[in-house]
Amino acid sequence: MRALIVPNKGEPAELREVNEDELLTGEVELDVTHSSLNYKDGLAVTGRGIVQAYPLVAGIDIVGTVTASASERFAPGDVVVLNGDRVGESLHGGFATRARVRPDALVHVPEKLGAARAAAIGTAGFTAMIAVLALEDQGVTPQDGEVLVTGAAGGVGSIALSLLAGRGFTVVASSGRKGTQGDYLAQLGASEVIDRAELGEPGKPLQSQRWAGAIDSVGSHTLANVLAQTKYGGAVAACGMVQGIGLPASVLPFILRSVTLTGANSVDAPLELRERAWAALAEELDLDVLYGMSETIGLDEVLPTAERILAGEVRGRTVVDVNR
Repeated sequence: MRALIVPNKGEPAELREVNEDELLTGEVELDVTHSSLNYKDGLAVTGRGIVQAYPLVAGIDIVGTVTASASERFAPGDVVVLNGDRVGESLHGGFATRARVRPDALVHVPEKLGAARAAAIGTAGFTAMIAVLALEDQGVTPQDGEVLVTGAAGGVGSIALSLLAGRGFTVVASSGRKGTQGDYLAQLGASEVIDRAELGEPGKPLQSQRWAGAIDSVGSHTLANVLAQTKYGGAVAACGMVQGIGLPASVLPFILRSVTLTGANSVDAPLELRERAWAALAEELDLDVLYGMSETIGLDEVLPTAERILAGEVRGRTVVDVNR
């Protein structure tokens, strides 16, 4: 099989022809058709982090067709998707033409979507929907007021913005690329675009109340300021840490305003949540919008594109056609 493999710690990935039987294990065997390139993949293939076992096939998303299965849930010919579950980190991932995976986190691709669209959604879209569902579960509604999406031009942010706008929310987008991506974000449904600098520096522990809810993929001071600006009873779903893993905040938003901070974890999400999220994506996501925010590359283009995604030069979603 053809695979993009991270050979050792600190080393960039290499595109190789390898023996499947010497490398792969798992109860469900797949012909991989697509994967996608996420920020975490950028770190992995450039040798800058997240990989925990070597050598490892990179790629935290796998979309393909089942060829053999020891699980009763799957049969040859099924089109399936796997996001997270440690693939591309400690288990072999989707940047290859073949895969063998455990069935616990594997989901049938909704017929409405198909393989290429499922890859365009990928971990980013899956995470975005988990975050949207988290706000729903916390009772945030469009009638409550504005919701904020940080890192809005990225993969998670773009899909979260589109999903929230589709649900009738008034969505404000925060981006470091306001000047170049403002029109793009408005097309996705943003009512306003603000510069990330407005949230990115240290701020007061309590600030003027603005947000009924928020989805944050940035972390650090940005998340602290979002919490400080969230209305009484509001909720914030955190799903990223591009600015940093620290949270330089106080307890005041939680105690004085009953703000809820919840996480959106795509790696360890239970099967029930995975199936709920993918069903909602198939039902709600505007496929024309998805197409407009996506580009497709081949395995040999992953490394140069990874450098661009880490530099913040990629917007929306990047599909990897592993047979291209």
